Amino acid sequence: MKNSLNKVQLVIFTAVLFLTALPIMAQEMGFEEYNPTSTLVVPGEEITSAKFPFIDVHSHQRDMSIQALTDLVADMDVMNEAIMVNLSGGSGQSLKEKIDNINKSYPNRFAVFANVDFEGAKDLEWGRKAAAQLEQDINNGAKGLKIFKSLGLRNKDADGKRLAIDDPRLDPIWAKCAEMGVPVLIHAADPKSFWDKMDSDNERWLELKTHPRRKRTATDPAPFEQIIQEQHNVFKKHPNTKFINAHMGWHANNLKKLGELLDEMPNMNVGISAVIAELGRQPQNARAFFIKYQDRVLFGKDSWKPEEFPTYFRVLESNDEYFPYYKKYHAFWSMYGLNLPDNVLKKLYYQNALNLIPGLDTSLFKS
Repeated sequence: MKNSLNKVQLVIFTAVLFLTALPIMAQEMGFEEYNPTSTLVVPGEEITSAKFPFIDVHSHQRDMSIQALTDLVADMDVMNEAIMVNLSGGSGQSLKEKIDNINKSYPNRFAVFANVDFEGAKDLEWGRKAAAQLEQDINNGAKGLKIFKSLGLRNKDADGKRLAIDDPRLDPIWAKCAEMGVPVLIHAADPKSFWDKMDSDNERWLELKTHPRRKRTATDPAPFEQIIQEQHNVFKKHPNTKFINAHMGWHANNLKKLGELLDEMPNMNVGISAVIAELGRQPQNARAFFIKYQDRVLFGKDSWKPEEFPTYFRVLESNDEYFPYYKKYHAFWSMYGLNLPDNVLKKLYYQNALNLIPGLDTSLFKS
């Protein structure tokens, strides 16, 4: 009888323990799943169209058929995008075909930058030939040169060694851009966090978990600081060439340092593509930076997703508080508006780009 009673008590105790633990078990979730809806009620609303017509200096379009261009213009018009700069122009015949389609359909709405294939660079003569091809591409209508991050990260020379951004064999290319009066938009390296230890202190932990191939080390392929310094060496060695440093040179999280670099290298400008999340979490500091360096910053988005542009407009134009960013693995924090003055917005949106990129239609902009 006593044993039976003990068994009953044990069953009851186990059941109570299980039922008590259920709420706790139900609350267990990973960081990826935890995305609570804010209960904060503050003024503000989405901005779906930019206050002034803008030039997106950082876009990538593989398909530039006339039908594709027509579809793009429809989306651009909704957002008040006056000109799109396609950085994936390629070279030779493929670039010429893209520009021909633009000229047949929307000649003043698109610009194309040429690209150089750096794989297998051999000697200085190789650099001269690459510069000659670039000159032909510019004569065919390219408005600038885009350097992908593969230079410095993946490209290898003829001997199978990593091709450094500041390799002297490439000097004729930078010099040709100065000679032809076109800018170089260059993406070097990746965010510094990709090189840091992947642990609970790394702000990019979620991105590295969901995109493990983005993880870098000091030997894969080289230290972050080395690659960035190679880029800066090119800027300093070619002072007559105008450079647009993509993604704010990965210093949007340290605007004091970026300001020092801008002071040091007057031929360097910066684009804001893919770093709006860094700016939106430091509204006062970022606003002061944009006002101080208003002649050196350009609007760009990078990935072509029209539904994401309103976040850029809202950060730049409004004084809204605590609104969501669209990609958690980039930023798990909320955004705040910079409320930039109109004169600064105009420079950011189009005036600085008009000053750097030749041959754009100024009639699309009122002032």
